[in-house]
Amino acid sequence: MSEQHSAGEQAAERQLAEAKQWWTTSIIDIHPGEIAVRGYPIEELIGELTFPEMIWLMLMGEVPSRPQAKLLEAALVSSVDHGPQAPSIAIARMAATCGPGLNGSMASAINVLDDVHGGAGQQCMEIYYEVDAEAGPGGDLAAAAATVVARRKAAGLKYFPGFGHRFHPLDPRAPRLLQLVTEAAGRGETSGRFATIGTAVEDALSAGRPRRIPMNIDGATAVVYCELGLPSELGRGVFILSRSVGILAHAWEQTQQGGRIKGPQAKLLNYTYDGPGRRHLPDTDHRG
Repeated sequence: MSEQHSAGEQAAERQLAEAKQWWTTSIIDIHPGEIAVRGYPIEELIGELTFPEMIWLMLMGEVPSRPQAKLLEAALVSSVDHGPQAPSIAIARMAATCGPGLNGSMASAINVLDDVHGGAGQQCMEIYYEVDAEAGPGGDLAAAAATVVARRKAAGLKYFPGFGHRFHPLDPRAPRLLQLVTEAAGRGETSGRFATIGTAVEDALSAGRPRRIPMNIDGATAVVYCELGLPSELGRGVFILSRSVGILAHAWEQTQQGGRIKGPQAKLLNYTYDGPGRRHLPDTDHRG
């Protein structure tokens, strides 16, 4: 074999090896007739894992314990919908009347779940993790929460994600989730540390006020996701998974109800115009 031919083969092998490394994943391994998720044959998972357990396996790499899966499922159930006045749901319904189909309607809605509408859970998790780090092992969580709240306020944060609600004086979903976390902690299934942190943040925010600023659904799901050890970015991701259920349901319902090109408000309600009054374009000779 000539040196030139050998060098050509080596170059081809290097190119093939580089091409194979273009995408790498530890999530799934597929070959003809074989599918394995995180090493588990898919046929062993089907009928054995619940959907929340499958979400955990996909994201975290291992099959969760039953208590972990139960808490994840509770948080997912709690966030599926908040009515057609919620922007993402309203967008799904409006889109459904404009003809893009379910995929377009869902995509339009999901695209607005960003920092302002949809990001509060992740932002609240960041605050909880900051309190956790501030206190350190065995530290005073209440004092740490007060320090973090004061620091955030000094930095200009006016509305604390996860607390207060423009519609609910007391969000009915939050106490139930906290109850489940507290019960799980009592059984030794989770630490309960972040439930304590969440309550401490609520205390710090409410100090000196005539009314408490209660934890809302985002604050409560943040407790659950922190207890489960999810990174804050995944907190937003699993919220989007949850809310996608409501988005799908509303888009489908609107499709069944029909209607064409429905805007954000009924026809009898007009928007507010605050521009110039009616006027006429000057003659050409006066326009310069």
